[in-house]
Amino acid sequence: MKKLALLMLVSIFIVTGCTKKTVDTSDVTEIVFWQAMGGPLGDALAELVQKFNDTHSDIHVTSINMGNYNALSQKLMASIQTGNQPDVAQSFEAWIAKYVEGDIITPIEDFIAVDETFTKEDFDDIYPVFIESNMMNGKLVSFPFNKSVRVQYYNKDILFQNDLDPNKPPKTWQEFRDLCKLLTQDTNGDGKINQFGTTVKISAWQFENLLLQAGGSILNDDNSKALFNSEEGNLVLKYFTDILNVDKTGYLSPGYEGQKDFTAQKVAFYEDSSVSMAYMLRTGIDFNLGISAIPTFKTKKNIISGTNVVIFRNEEKKKEMAAWEFVKWFTNTEQTAFWSEKTYYMPVRESAMEVNAIKNRIADNPEIAAVYDQLNYATFEPQISEWFETRKYIEEHVIEKVIRGILKPQEALDNAAKMIENKIKKRDKK
Repeated sequence: MKKLALLMLVSIFIVTGCTKKTVDTSDVTEIVFWQAMGGPLGDALAELVQKFNDTHSDIHVTSINMGNYNALSQKLMASIQTGNQPDVAQSFEAWIAKYVEGDIITPIEDFIAVDETFTKEDFDDIYPVFIESNMMNGKLVSFPFNKSVRVQYYNKDILFQNDLDPNKPPKTWQEFRDLCKLLTQDTNGDGKINQFGTTVKISAWQFENLLLQAGGSILNDDNSKALFNSEEGNLVLKYFTDILNVDKTGYLSPGYEGQKDFTAQKVAFYEDSSVSMAYMLRTGIDFNLGISAIPTFKTKKNIISGTNVVIFRNEEKKKEMAAWEFVKWFTNTEQTAFWSEKTYYMPVRESAMEVNAIKNRIADNPEIAAVYDQLNYATFEPQISEWFETRKYIEEHVIEKVIRGILKPQEALDNAAKMIENKIKKRDKK
């Protein structure tokens, strides 16, 4: 069905009589954009918004930071209830599903259908996973904005000091475990381990990636039944517990503690979002840092993360079209390459890989090519709010409780499966 929907969308470019968009330049169209980008990400976004405003005399975008995603979600829902929503906003798929149900956003494909400046070549240039993750009910309803993948950060100096090739990070689960054992050491001779192979931050996102790599699935095709409480789900939990409790080559680190320990050279490997790189570079790194794709098992499948953008319905169609102009501009080849260069988010377009900034980054660190290559094997989370609500439960009541020996893996997974299936049934009865 996804392929059919994509083919139908592509046909827009072939059978629709495109009408060039015209903009009333007699005044400036004001657009309000709600987002949750802070730190170096916010700085890069501010630079792009300013550039857009400087090069579009007929449109002015006011970007308003809401602090974090939870605050953004709450303020969006409150604004929708009063009819005071912004023109454009960052949104996760689970939120977007509710917007579609309430018919409060204009599908992106409606703009594409009447904009001859956005061609079939432009559409085909977008990574397929980003198109698919923004499709709902057979329509392209939203557009990719800040999308990231999980990556493996590693200390090249530690590898070199142990007679290992600093440009060859582990590529499989087993290679990773073997190197973690080798690099967990008492380096100062005081009888205590002071350098670990890795550190683990409890993450539903990492659980999802490992599950897919093991050959498992999160939910069934129609998102009505949990499939993560499977043999593959058990294998993922065993992977965690083996590193922490059997190999003893890693330890739990909440929040940003693992990132801090990595930059302090207390661990050799650290897995997190590609965007963590922007923060680590800002705080300073005094060793040779490597960044590569996450180790894989049976498959290379991985889950993209991050938000998309939606354009809310507006009686002033000029505002909607101006909002689309901003979204289209932000995701063109030049801007998405700049966005990736500054933030380590993934570029939206495949053509961005030919921009000098990205080409030079790969030339300087060849192993980073595998990070971008993950997009060719990527998929996305279930597009339902029930999964969004279940992620936190999996972190606190599945992964953590199994690691700490409070619950058996199958029991914990079954509890989570029962919870989300009950949520889905409750929603379907409404």
